[in-house]
Amino acid sequence: MTEIAFHFNVPDKLAYSCRLLRKAYLSGARVVVTAEPAVLAELDQLMWSFSPAEFVPHCRADASQNTLAATPVVLAESPDASSLHHGVLVNLGQGIPAEFERFERFIEIVARTDDDRVAARSRWKHYTDRGYAMKRHDLATAGEGGA
Repeated sequence: MTEIAFHFNVPDKLAYSCRLLRKAYLSGARVVVTAEPAVLAELDQLMWSFSPAEFVPHCRADASQNTLAATPVVLAESPDASSLHHGVLVNLGQGIPAEFERFERFIEIVARTDDDRVAARSRWKHYTDRGYAMKRHDLATAGEGGA
């Protein structure tokens, strides 16, 4: 069963995601990041400049099959593309990603905004109603350290 973790009270969702993706990449993980198109575009731009000394290779889901196969981080509006790997899924969006259960690990990133919290509560309920064991990482109680 997919392991689901919520990272709550994230002060800057995109900067936190960059740190999380860098950590995942350095550990050898393969990650798909899902969100609305505008959020993915902003994350893509930030990843090019976030840490020049520690670039994280990434591409969009519409890249060639060879590029997708060789790239550890894929940015996808929907993770349901059969050509994507099934390692880790990170959701920066407001909805429940299609076919999230295909992934070994699934991480929900939740900002401090009311809209993000309300949407996250709905997703949390959806997953727990289906029997998933939830892990909670609250940055407010853990300090604001990076991923």
